[in-house]
Amino acid sequence: MNHLDQYTEPLGLRKAKHLLRRTSFNYTKETLLQFASLTPEEAFNQLIITQNNTWTEPYDPRPEGAPDGNWTSSTEHPNTFDGHFRKRRVITSWWWYNGMLQNSLLQKMTFFLHTSFTVSKDGGAGLSTHFFDHLRLLEKYALGNLKTLSKKITFDNAMLDYLDNTQNNANNPNENYAREFLELFTILKAEQIGSGDYTNYTELDVQQAAKIFSGIKTQTDRSLLDPETSLPIGRIDKNRHDEKDKTFSHAFDDTVIIGRDTEIGIVDELSDFVEMVFAKEATAISFIRKLYRYFVKSEWSETIEENVIKPLAIELKDNDYEILPILKKLLTSKHFYDLDDAVDNDNIIGSIIKSPLQLLNEVISFFKMEIPDPVTEVEDFYHFFNFVHNIYLAAGGMVLWSPDSVAGYPAHYQSPDFDRHWFSSNTVLARYKLIESLLTGRNKIRFNNNIRTEINIVSFIENNITNPSLAKELITEIASFLYPEEISEERVLYFAQNLLEGFPDYYWTNAWLQYTGSGDDTIVKTRLHALIIQMINAPEFQLM
Repeated sequence: MNHLDQYTEPLGLRKAKHLLRRTSFNYTKETLLQFASLTPEEAFNQLIITQNNTWTEPYDPRPEGAPDGNWTSSTEHPNTFDGHFRKRRVITSWWWYNGMLQNSLLQKMTFFLHTSFTVSKDGGAGLSTHFFDHLRLLEKYALGNLKTLSKKITFDNAMLDYLDNTQNNANNPNENYAREFLELFTILKAEQIGSGDYTNYTELDVQQAAKIFSGIKTQTDRSLLDPETSLPIGRIDKNRHDEKDKTFSHAFDDTVIIGRDTEIGIVDELSDFVEMVFAKEATAISFIRKLYRYFVKSEWSETIEENVIKPLAIELKDNDYEILPILKKLLTSKHFYDLDDAVDNDNIIGSIIKSPLQLLNEVISFFKMEIPDPVTEVEDFYHFFNFVHNIYLAAGGMVLWSPDSVAGYPAHYQSPDFDRHWFSSNTVLARYKLIESLLTGRNKIRFNNNIRTEINIVSFIENNITNPSLAKELITEIASFLYPEEISEERVLYFAQNLLEGFPDYYWTNAWLQYTGSGDDTIVKTRLHALIIQMINAPEFQLM
């Protein structure tokens, strides 16, 4: 069997859960039931439909009395505004809010590109408006062309600041961006086979790449726009560009890129360099491995390397690095659904530990938690997002859009643990206290202050569960949506202990009927909180 053969049957609930978790930050019962009736191709086509942002533009409510408001679209110079550290978090909240409300592959791929072309918003990305432009650039190419993005991102103001290329001049070269472009962003290092020789490139290639990138500077006022994306870009200072020819090593077949001394020529130099890097099979393989680790599994066998990774890499390269056809082939394949061997529950479904971001968004979207509106309830929204960003995600090992290093989050690159980095003694408290915080509306991770919203679990159960008065049926139905696989009768009885407090099943039935008759939810709310905390913190929910 060809591992990449398309699966053509309707997904059913189990496979719909798998697909939606891997491809979206939004996870609802309604979408799951819809996707369960679709084939993988139909579901994929649904995931790539353009969805408009609910919150159209970041808004800064400060300073009080004269807020900067929608400063990202202001015609004033970005330096006119203060508080760019805070404003970058406002932009992050804008991205998070919109992504959580959309069952869209676009946002998942935007974040994938962040893990591949890393910029840290709090670690040197420059002005908040530059970070906003960077985020929009990633979104622009999230379902587009990786090679084109690799050219465009070199002129991205946030990237120019973050990796110091704005300081890279012919007479004083700075190799930071050139090194990371090869080592982390594109072709990757591979095994070191000699002094300064890393198989896929050499130290000479880093030096020559830095010369290619020399003279490309930030344009702080955002006055220069890319003609293709309409996004602000950096500028070219041709007097600071190394105009001599650049000769690369044997790793790139001793290619010589002719030096130029005009702005158009410097852009052509960059294009020639990117084309040279992307002509190598190792570049295509590096991107496919990243995609596989992100969407499928962090480790794989030599069989998968030969029959999935390499064929996809060949197709990616042959398609000139258009990413959408590759995503479709992978995410509709029998392999993605673990149907390419005799056992369909031993390899892929439920094999990845959820990131703290995925965990949070699933809980919020599935239980229909009402987030304060960022336009009409500004103070409450930012108070809640402060809990999300500064408390939960930070304690969970993910400072959103701001990894500790240019390599990104350890879960995406650091072997052999990869996604297991999300679950450690340092992060477990935040993961386990999240659901308690969201159910009670109190920050149970730290401080115990009000987070300005909470899950109405009684209302959710009443409106979304078929037989809420029957304890075992209630638990079984919740588990059927929350967990990758069905749970055993033994697990149902285990969870029932928290709902029933040791009493027979009719205890819960009577409690529920008393609630529906009187409207007093005191007892059922307490018991449901205990049940949902246990079910969310169970090992089954930590996996996807």
